Amino acid sequence: MSRAAADAVIRLDGVGRSFPGPPPVTALHPCDLTVRAGEYLAITGPSGSGKSTLLHLLGLLDTPTSGRYVLDGIDTGGLGDRDRSTLRGRRIGFVFQSFHLLPHRTAEENVLLAQVYNRTPRPHRRRAARAALRQVGLGHRLDALPTTLSGGERQRVAIARALVNDPSLVLCDEPTGNLDSANAAAVLDRFDRLHDEGYTLVVITHDPAVAARAGRTVRIGDGRLTGPAAAGPAVR
Repeated sequence: MSRAAADAVIRLDGVGRSFPGPPPVTALHPCDLTVRAGEYLAITGPSGSGKSTLLHLLGLLDTPTSGRYVLDGIDTGGLGDRDRSTLRGRRIGFVFQSFHLLPHRTAEENVLLAQVYNRTPRPHRRRAARAALRQVGLGHRLDALPTTLSGGERQRVAIARALVNDPSLVLCDEPTGNLDSANAAAVLDRFDRLHDEGYTLVVITHDPAVAARAGRTVRIGDGRLTGPAAAGPAVR
């Protein structure tokens, strides 16, 4: 195995996704993509370009109809639903546009629940949740309900939830889409710091300003990935 392959968090080899008809629809044409550990990648494209299909495949929320997806050295193709769910919980942290926080749970409880689903031992959960919230600058808001937080603070709670299980990949779907410009800039600054700390970030966005913060950008249009490969192995 080459060093690039060994260091890859994501490796797609001819991965595509089609849906049966009539008529059949190809949402993602077979593509190759490599994302190395510690890389900050943006995937950008307009609505209907195939971004959501690619997100679902990368996040193990759906399975490809062609090709091979290796996540952090694990070939996901032969995994059953339970093993895919376990791998997703342990290796991927999600940050969504709409936050997806439980409104009647505190910031600490929202982060802690990500560990319950991941089967983290109970004595470790609260300590890890507090550490993750401190990591995003919210150590003073542990007991706050989402309804009392600003949009930027709610997104930072969501980022803490994504980080609490120490994932191999942080996968972000339009993470600034519900934020004003000031809060969006603050979240993107936070992503810069996470990248500096060595996290592997993949941000899916239609916003060129968000994509510009990444170290490398690939584009998707009509279900096809295109370059450029600005910082390492990308689309081949």
